[in-house]
Amino acid sequence: MPGENLSRDEAQERAALLSVDGYEVFLDLRSAVGDSQEGDTTPRTFRSVTTIRFRCAEAGAASFADLIAPSVTAVSLNGKDLDPSEVFDGSRIALEDLREENELVVDAQCAYSRTGEGMHRFVDPEDGEVYLYTQYEPADSRRVFANFEQPDLKAPFRFSARAPEGWTVWSNGAGEQVDGVWQFAETKPISTYITAVVAGPYHYVTDSYERVFEDGTRLEIPLGAMCRKGLAKHFDADDVFLVTKQGLDFFHDHFDFPYPFGKYDQAFVPEYNLGAMENPGCVTFREEFIFRGKVTQASYERRANVILHEMAHMWFGDLVTMRWWDDLWLKESFADFMGSFSMVEATRFTNGWITFANNRKAWAYRADQLPSTHPVTADIRDLEDAKLNFDGITYAKGASVLKQLVAYAGRDAFLEGARRYFKRHAYGNTRLGDLLSVLEETSGRDMAAWSRAWLETAGVNSLTPQVTLSAEGRVTELAVVQEAAESHPTLRPHRVAVGLYRRSEAGDLVRYARAEVDVEGPRTTVAELVGAEAPELVLVNDDDLTYCKIRFDETSLATLRERLGDLTDPLARALCWSALWNLTRDGLMPARDFVGLVLRFAGRETDIGVLQMLHAWTGTAHTHYAAPGWREEGGRLLAEGALRELRIAEPGSQHQLTWARFFASVASSDADLQLLQGLLDGTAKIDGLDVDQELRWAFQLPLAVHGVADERALAAELSRDDTASGKRHQVRCLAARPSAAVKAQAWASVVESDALSNALVEATISGFAQPSQRALVAEYAPKYFAAIERVWAERSIQIGMDVVRGLFPHLQDSPETVAAADAWLSAHESAPPALRRLVLESRDDLSRALRAQACDTGATEG
Repeated sequence: MPGENLSRDEAQERAALLSVDGYEVFLDLRSAVGDSQEGDTTPRTFRSVTTIRFRCAEAGAASFADLIAPSVTAVSLNGKDLDPSEVFDGSRIALEDLREENELVVDAQCAYSRTGEGMHRFVDPEDGEVYLYTQYEPADSRRVFANFEQPDLKAPFRFSARAPEGWTVWSNGAGEQVDGVWQFAETKPISTYITAVVAGPYHYVTDSYERVFEDGTRLEIPLGAMCRKGLAKHFDADDVFLVTKQGLDFFHDHFDFPYPFGKYDQAFVPEYNLGAMENPGCVTFREEFIFRGKVTQASYERRANVILHEMAHMWFGDLVTMRWWDDLWLKESFADFMGSFSMVEATRFTNGWITFANNRKAWAYRADQLPSTHPVTADIRDLEDAKLNFDGITYAKGASVLKQLVAYAGRDAFLEGARRYFKRHAYGNTRLGDLLSVLEETSGRDMAAWSRAWLETAGVNSLTPQVTLSAEGRVTELAVVQEAAESHPTLRPHRVAVGLYRRSEAGDLVRYARAEVDVEGPRTTVAELVGAEAPELVLVNDDDLTYCKIRFDETSLATLRERLGDLTDPLARALCWSALWNLTRDGLMPARDFVGLVLRFAGRETDIGVLQMLHAWTGTAHTHYAAPGWREEGGRLLAEGALRELRIAEPGSQHQLTWARFFASVASSDADLQLLQGLLDGTAKIDGLDVDQELRWAFQLPLAVHGVADERALAAELSRDDTASGKRHQVRCLAARPSAAVKAQAWASVVESDALSNALVEATISGFAQPSQRALVAEYAPKYFAAIERVWAERSIQIGMDVVRGLFPHLQDSPETVAAADAWLSAHESAPPALRRLVLESRDDLSRALRAQACDTGATEG
């Protein structure tokens, strides 16, 4: 990987020297089908021919083009043939003696990928069909064609491709087949990382979007959606198109810049590493967004959010693009915010801000407390840094900060700033200052000061209420105390709402007073609430206007412990759950107390997304934060509570389905496992619970973990579901079995071999280390530290990240494991910074778990 890296300094130097007029790329994909020769260990390749026309500011200067390929057949620069062995080193093509105007032609053999990077090739086990798609961000288009792989060297692209008979090929522009070759319309100027090719016998559905603007201009956008043929029976394309059209309406209403890229295809593709990718005119999504079984409303909301997130990128990212990955937030933070903003205002998912507060912000809070935290606008030295910066800071914290900015500057000023930004920088590249200047124009606020506080410093503040009451039970003073960690001491300006809650006559916990205030410095008084009746609960950051960790005064925390379920407002309730989880993560609330709150009140949770998040948090609390001596009892309590809620849930409801999945995740006793087996074989039944194929696999996993489902049982399950999805589930279950031989085989298949595809690597890792198998996998802790540097050097960065993150010995939660991580970091100071960051983050998670366990142990001793 290091030889394939590109530094920011190199990119800046090349951008100062070169400008690109256009690309022509031809791909011959006919080699995608057919068997490889037996015993042939060379990668399967395809022909890629690229013509780049570009200018150079200094005649006679030297530069380079990017290409990662097994071999190069021919290179021609300005009509002169160059010796590929002399100019190509495996990742770069040396360009000497450049002219003012240049033409580079590269004929290469590029490799199909099994890691989801570059041109990914997938063979469907169900019918043997082959499917291709590309995924490039941040820098993998050079695995498919020669180019200048950096976001600020934009250019128009004209793609063409020859494909196997019966296939269809899609790219960014509209395409047609001429004499057996697919030819695509030239794109607008775009960056290399958002070009795309999708090819294969995909099931394809079409629709169209029409819009007439106030000036009478008519816009028609052809819409398409595709998936593998094996998923066609599950594909609800009508709902995808509905959300797509609602999103296009919303963005046209608010951005005053018509969608600029012609058609709008959306491809749901197999073995995808990401949620989705914003390739203009040809957006790609992971095919898990096509639901093979019954799912909850939260799954449809998540899909809608991702569709709208990628659509927002058509403006924030594709039309206007950051110059370098330092300003990745200029697209990702905005798309994350606009995804929720548009979803709430334009679709049926009107509770999207609850999900944002409870789910997305949890990701941000975790990332912002890691030792690797960074400002929203980051210091990205190279491409490996960039790859890791697609994180909770860049997405969720950035989106939270923008939500705070809307409250700070005003909605109208924010949207007007966006409109000016698009018009001013269309098809260009920007930096932080370009956006701040337009927002300052429209809001009249000092954006430089706001940026320094929110975008250019790291860390999360905590806000705690202080309440003083009179003898008569009235508020005489209410203040908000702001604190910051010693490592990141910045105190920021917060626009917050402070809500006061107390019991109503009906017994509900409801808000009876609210005030908005600008919190600045360590202590801010809220004069508007003086004189109010004494509250039972003070909720700082009510309505979730700012980005902070909410803390509680003693009275408020006591109220939540006793009456959290009586809080009627779903957003307020979600904020309280999030705050309680942060207290648990920070070692300020015993894990068993959080588990107890979930067991007591989660059954009353109306928002299904919040309920699912509570289940995920509870699993983490029990596995990592609870004192070891309490885990057995905690597991029993969780299983009993989950089964109780499962049995009383409304038959056929999404709550019933959610509790069924949670019950499976915590089941361990003979009786629990017998019930799961009975639900699978039909000897047991819970009224209304439809055990479809996806739920069958959810039940098979704990049976495999506890040795009930053996290899034969899992093979029989696969025969019921002999599909790509079924194979991933089976591989996960196989790796989860409680056997030393199984663990050795799983470890070798991931760490010592590159035979598995990215999806099966992920499945194997997720099955390998189970909470009940701590002793069984203990021997792999030293093996992990011995292997990761080699894995990082030999494998693609995506697989390297999966292995280093996924196989860190979190279950060996002892000071000795922390010491082993420290020893590795000390002995590998010259290791790639991205690799060190991954180890450091996991080490910090483990240290946090030990602190939380100490808190939970103290609860027992107290």
